[in-house]
Amino acid sequence: MQSLLSKEYKNEFVQTFPGDDSGNNKPRQTPGVLYSKTIPTPVKLPVLLAWSEDLAQELGIAKPEVQQEIDILGGNHVTSSMQPYAACYAGHQFGNWAGQLGDGRAMTLAEWEAPDGKTWEFQLKGGGPTPYSRRADGRAVLRSSVREYLMSEAMHHLGVPTTRALSLVATGEKIVRDMFYNGNPAYEPGAVVMRVAPSFLRFGSFEMPAARKELDNLRQLVDWTIDRYYPHLQGEGRILAWFKEIVEKTAHLMVEWMRVGFVHGVMNTDNMSILGLTIDYGPYSFLDNYDLRFTPNTTDLPGRRYAFGQQATMGQWNLGCLASALAPLFSGTEELVAALEAYGDIFYQKYYTMLGNKLGLDEVKEEDLALIMQVEKTLSTVQPDMTIFYQLLIDLPLNLQTEEEVTNYFKDSFYAELHATEREALHAFITAYIPRIKANTIPREEAQERMRVANPRLILRNYLLHQAIEELEKGEDTLFKKLQVALKTPYSKEHDEFFMKRPDWASQKAGCSMLSCSS
Repeated sequence: MQSLLSKEYKNEFVQTFPGDDSGNNKPRQTPGVLYSKTIPTPVKLPVLLAWSEDLAQELGIAKPEVQQEIDILGGNHVTSSMQPYAACYAGHQFGNWAGQLGDGRAMTLAEWEAPDGKTWEFQLKGGGPTPYSRRADGRAVLRSSVREYLMSEAMHHLGVPTTRALSLVATGEKIVRDMFYNGNPAYEPGAVVMRVAPSFLRFGSFEMPAARKELDNLRQLVDWTIDRYYPHLQGEGRILAWFKEIVEKTAHLMVEWMRVGFVHGVMNTDNMSILGLTIDYGPYSFLDNYDLRFTPNTTDLPGRRYAFGQQATMGQWNLGCLASALAPLFSGTEELVAALEAYGDIFYQKYYTMLGNKLGLDEVKEEDLALIMQVEKTLSTVQPDMTIFYQLLIDLPLNLQTEEEVTNYFKDSFYAELHATEREALHAFITAYIPRIKANTIPREEAQERMRVANPRLILRNYLLHQAIEELEKGEDTLFKKLQVALKTPYSKEHDEFFMKRPDWASQKAGCSMLSCSS
């Protein structure tokens, strides 16, 4: 285990690509470069609130024992081998070209080489202003930092591809934020998250040089990315093969989000990982009641572009933007278009397999697609709590017959009393589902185990996060610590104190249902 202080860090991105070395943090356009060097702005009083021991063990990092190590995590100390920078990238936001964006409140300190030889970027979120902060202060509040820290680790333990969070540090400072952009700013405690990933490169990283017609930078970035993160791809057609892998990884990520009921809330191209990871945790939420039109992002209203049921479509739309950025590197676009159009088949193959596992099917046959469409329609009609519904389905008695029996069995998953049409829809699905389960070629116990692996029992609901944040703001960390432990075993009954529906009060309470992009 190595100390954060004594480590000899790598800086391969900085050493490979052109950057702005001036250290000037004045917001501005930075043509011709892929990053700007920037130093974190010191905070008043860095205090370590949370440390991900699991991630630290994996990366070979010793837990901080002296203040100077905590100072690294809070942005108050940069070691001699670190070369911090803010990345320059662009993006399409809510379907519109936004031009240059870049790391406005994040900065990569350096790259950490783990004992297995893999390299990880260390990135502070909330470390202060950068040239890409525009009119913002580059800081993060405790509320958004707790959400990023807990959810990135929760997603990891759910088995969903994601960036990770190493630490959460309170800054001892107050930050002004308008949570809903409604003219009601307030002071909130500040915090910094150290987030970790093999790379934070995103679709927008490639859109920026393409838009500026900096084709040498574009080609160099593509070649470096393939060499570093896709080294198995060789030969003349490797850029196309690389794009196909990104298509596959993105489709897989969308399916995994749908599996656990996760809604990202702001799927702009600058928030789409080139490695197929969940990045940039902002106004996210898990589904409570199954609503395909649910979006947790106030900025996404009224169009609901990034609603739960739209995420797969938006994944392909964003891939189209990436394909357009890569197009100058091809003599024609036919192969890129074909690779992009293959997304639908790839997604649905993965999606049907995933739903088959959630339902406990031995395999998904052609004749099972009607049942899969029926469960989707039933859930949309009845709108039960998604997590609780599937948990009840695991132990479904196979002798249920009447509409009343079915309704009573699932009643703990309902947010309101069912109308006649809703009861009929649920009964019709269960009536079709039971014979199919009985026809499985695998034992019932094996089917149930398949379902337990596919269906989480504990999800990090927004109201739980909100309660933990409110406690932390009062100096209490009981719930926060409980959640830190519980989210490590989301498929077990070990922490069933959190196995419950969203309470009625949380459906309207600020911060428990919807948030703004910058929360």
